[in-house]
Amino acid sequence: MSVAPRVSPTQLFSPAEWAPFQTRSTWRGPLLLAHCWGVIALAVLVGVVWPILIPLCVMVIGTRQLGLAILMHEAAHGALAKNLKLNDFLGHWLCAVPIGADLGDYRPYHLSHHKYAQNPEDPDLVLSAPFPVTPASLRRKIIRDLTGQTFFKQRVLFAIRAYASQRDEDTAEGAVVTGRSVVPFLVVNALMLLGLSLAGVWWAYFALWLLPLATWFPLVTRLRNIAEHACVEGSATDAFRAARTTSAGWWERILIAPYWVNFHAEHHLFMHVPCWKLADLHRAVRAKPEGAGMEVAPGYLAVLRRASSA
Repeated sequence: MSVAPRVSPTQLFSPAEWAPFQTRSTWRGPLLLAHCWGVIALAVLVGVVWPILIPLCVMVIGTRQLGLAILMHEAAHGALAKNLKLNDFLGHWLCAVPIGADLGDYRPYHLSHHKYAQNPEDPDLVLSAPFPVTPASLRRKIIRDLTGQTFFKQRVLFAIRAYASQRDEDTAEGAVVTGRSVVPFLVVNALMLLGLSLAGVWWAYFALWLLPLATWFPLVTRLRNIAEHACVEGSATDAFRAARTTSAGWWERILIAPYWVNFHAEHHLFMHVPCWKLADLHRAVRAKPEGAGMEVAPGYLAVLRRASSA
């Protein structure tokens, strides 16, 4: 088996330079989680009060559903909370379960992705290997996402046919349905529907939670998958090119890439650095001569042009 190449922090940084990236925070992760759910709640309220804004709310909520997957990813690395029991509780019940995932299933799979990144044993290789594709192929993928076809394939067909061990390019991170994830997902979503029904806005569950989950969430997760690993030359053999970092403007952080998920090259270099330190880590690595070899895209549109250049 071919494992991904590794870089030690001591190859780049002095102990003093590296020290700020080693500390864990007691409160930053829980505050990010509160922020994520706060944005979702505010967007639901805006959509209820001003229904004309529902399309925008769907995009904002779908991106924060991706935010829940990102914070679940933080929990998989033990970085969401300093206390590991709290880390796993928050990562599972408030991040994974509402979007249909299971932290216990996700963690070993994701750590395997880090161990074998972009090598044949990488369980996520199937998400990046097909690229580049033709523009027509990319359009078809986007249409599948926005029309709910990807969601149906992820959530319904996987559950009915028990395809939990099979992954393909339509499988969003954290979206693999397993026997342990179906029942908690249905229970939590039933409680959300009950709560909104008691508030007199039952329809908001379908328009402002389920619709984003079935459309915008699969789309932005696909964009994330493409941006992170697709079309990066030397990704299987060079630790500095194991993934791509994508510069994200304010609108991209709101509608595509929340919680510093765009700094993926840095995450693969040093996977235990919390997400809220990745921007600082990016500047620190780029200041070193070795940092010049990293793959950095100017934005998500540039990544899509590269990914659809076949």
